[in-house]
Amino acid sequence: MIKKEYVSIYKDYLLDRVVPFWLEHSLDLEFGGYFTCLQRDGSVFDTDKFVWLQCREVWTFAMLYNNVEQRKEWLDAALMGADFLLRHGRDNQGSWYFSLDRKGLPLMEAHSIFSDCFAAMAFAQLYKATQDRKYSEVAKNTFEIILQRKETPKGRFSKTYPGTRDIKGFSLPMILCNLVLEIEHLLDESLVESVLREGVHEVMDIFYKPDLGVILENVALNGSIVDSFEGRLVNPGHGLESMWFVMDIARRWEDTELVSRCTEIVLQLLEFGWDAKYGGIFYFRDIKGFPPQQLEWDQKLWWVHLEALIAVVKGYEMTGDTRLEVWIARLHEYIWNHFVDPEHGEMFGYLKRDGALLVDSKGGKWKGFFHVPRALFQLWKLMEKIVEKQEFVLDETKPNR
Repeated sequence: MIKKEYVSIYKDYLLDRVVPFWLEHSLDLEFGGYFTCLQRDGSVFDTDKFVWLQCREVWTFAMLYNNVEQRKEWLDAALMGADFLLRHGRDNQGSWYFSLDRKGLPLMEAHSIFSDCFAAMAFAQLYKATQDRKYSEVAKNTFEIILQRKETPKGRFSKTYPGTRDIKGFSLPMILCNLVLEIEHLLDESLVESVLREGVHEVMDIFYKPDLGVILENVALNGSIVDSFEGRLVNPGHGLESMWFVMDIARRWEDTELVSRCTEIVLQLLEFGWDAKYGGIFYFRDIKGFPPQQLEWDQKLWWVHLEALIAVVKGYEMTGDTRLEVWIARLHEYIWNHFVDPEHGEMFGYLKRDGALLVDSKGGKWKGFFHVPRALFQLWKLMEKIVEKQEFVLDETKPNR
């Protein structure tokens, strides 16, 4: 059984403690766009603007406007960010920069297509809110560039020497599984289905290794394991996030077997990634137990735990698998005991292995207005559905009906 109070916990924290935090502190009313480098109390400590986080914030405000309530302040915030991005965010080839200064001058080139992925999401969501075709054109044109570059997502910025140890990464296939669902209202149905089929195949058949019970971050071009730092690397958070993406696709396809497979992988990844000594999910692990190359491997990150909880709750809502109940309680407790800031709102991002706070900032170069509100929204709505089902079942079992 899922506690009924979970519904209000996630809804209220989203609407009362997270969204107001970013509305108050993040909007750059002078130059446009958003500040993301925010201290615990919301004060700005750096004014550089990271394009992928700018795009994510546009998406979040537009998503809330489309799915929660048509509040003018949310749409205005999304439009302000979009206007800044349209004026400053792209190079002459239409690729999105990585970072800009406060006024919008480029600081770092478009060294991968991940900024593009979130730009496509942002403008597709904003089109839903406004029906302004200029936003749909930006989203579609950006998606075309992504498809053209998906085999070499870093292009000339790749550091690997060709032909020696050629590998491909998990991030792009994973993101595409979600991105296509985000922008399907702008795409041809056959293209949507093709990209979804390819993405699910990559995630479930290439990067997931059933004999190990993990999803690898990198594999050889033929899908085999590469015995190296990169090839042995597991990011449990990425794998767990991808599983709820695939569950959404499975729901679309009415594929209950695929949902069950995702649920099993979620349980495997949690067992592999959970820190038995201190609790929480490791950031990185090596499949052979060797020290990972990333020195931050044992940190506990906000997004990892939030995405894990979405995967667990979504799996429970779709399957009713009671094995997931213990993980719902465990992850909920860890998040609310360690990441939630009862004084200033929002959530901390980075903990030491033992759960102690590493830094108390609420945003930066990698943390913005995205994972926390997206997770709280998803969890609110999923918990609502679960509680409704529970109450219906209880009502049906009452005597003398």
